[in-house]
Amino acid sequence: MPALHSDLVFTMGPALLFCPADRPERYNKAAERSDAVILDLEDAVAPADKQRARGAILAQIGADAEIPELEPSRTIVRVNPVGSEDFEKDLHCLAHSPYRTVMLAKAESAEQLAALEGYKVIALCETAAGVLNAAAIAAAPNVVALMWGAEDLLASLGGTSSRNDDGAYRAVAQHARSTVLMAARAHGKEAIDAVYVNIPDLEGLALESRDAVASGFGSKACIHPNQVPVVRGAYAPSEDEVVAAAELLQAAGAAGSGVFQFNGRMIDGPILKHAESILRRAQG
Repeated sequence: MPALHSDLVFTMGPALLFCPADRPERYNKAAERSDAVILDLEDAVAPADKQRARGAILAQIGADAEIPELEPSRTIVRVNPVGSEDFEKDLHCLAHSPYRTVMLAKAESAEQLAALEGYKVIALCETAAGVLNAAAIAAAPNVVALMWGAEDLLASLGGTSSRNDDGAYRAVAQHARSTVLMAARAHGKEAIDAVYVNIPDLEGLALESRDAVASGFGSKACIHPNQVPVVRGAYAPSEDEVVAAAELLQAAGAAGSGVFQFNGRMIDGPILKHAESILRRAQG
């Protein structure tokens, strides 16, 4: 897996929380309750309110600001798609802010990333073109992570829902999820799982979050503060898992190189990497 320059490593934590950028009274609450806050200038803000949302972001800046400035290292700004009039206005806003991590809505090609030179970019692949070009997008030097979006994707396909009646993703959504994950990880970038839109269904969120962990997603985006502890809980290994992983790695050290047996299981390189991943998550 290609190595990343240390300045481009995405390390914001497992639970990312969207906050409408036109609701500045929520900024600090969202930041306090999550690992990172995503100030949303795109779908969460009505067209008529976008300029006010940009103004709210800039109103944090300066000694006389009414709202305390958010910590830049834990703040992401979702901007409108490249080519839109709002995108250019979003860039002007960002240039006068301290925030340098950007989520690009509806990213569709590697060429679009040039417009965000100087920023760390989370490319949101949520259209057919974006998913098909995910590998090229992930290879862009300023991209630190890929995220996928189910509902926008299905809308771009002319569909009506990303999920079956039982709540599971439709095959096309599962394909997109896997494609974006593999594209990101193949290029040494982080992968962020899509939001879970059924806010009251915390059990379903927990199930999906555990699958995200097991599949290799480094983070999951949330749309409500109540979702954050569920996602964090899924990413935090249990005490038994931590103990078992530590014992396995200790046994590997004693066994030396090659395949060996431990507690009745055949252990090789990939199994050891799973154990190392558990210990990394336990360390936060």
